[in-house]
Amino acid sequence: MKRITWIFACTVMLCATACNESASKKVDPEKASLNASETPNATTTMSFNKTLHDFGTIKEGETVQTTFTFTNTGKADLIIVDARGSCGCTVPNYPKNTPIAPGGTGEILVSFDSSNKPNMQQKSVTINANTSSGRETLRIKAMVSPDPVKQKQRDDAAKAREQNSN
Repeated sequence: MKRITWIFACTVMLCATACNESASKKVDPEKASLNASETPNATTTMSFNKTLHDFGTIKEGETVQTTFTFTNTGKADLIIVDARGSCGCTVPNYPKNTPIAPGGTGEILVSFDSSNKPNMQQKSVTINANTSSGRETLRIKAMVSPDPVKQKQRDDAAKAREQNSN
């Protein structure tokens, strides 16, 4: 027991002396001001021709696409780092890590696969870029008419689950 107490006391002493110097004392003020004057992470803005697209009514199983056109309306190059759909059925195709000069335009092609997605569907695409907010959001929606065969299978499966729970 004395040995455990002694080891604990030594560990506490070691931690106390090792953490004695604060991080602010380790910063060289000259280097910090030099780095601050260099090019900071430049942000820009992007404007879209639309941020929502309604596909209207489509049949279950169809894959539909739309193009969102954007313009770099800022004063620095626009760089899209990532773009992700809210689910695997929504896939964006975008100019990844390609600098787009101020005033330049680009396109994001969004595909939506309506397989096994009956009724009203609303999905989003989140874009990570060097904009002031860091994230931009595009939305799509569609009314998916159910495939009669698949709908009957879904209804039968629902009945079976209901009977098993009773």
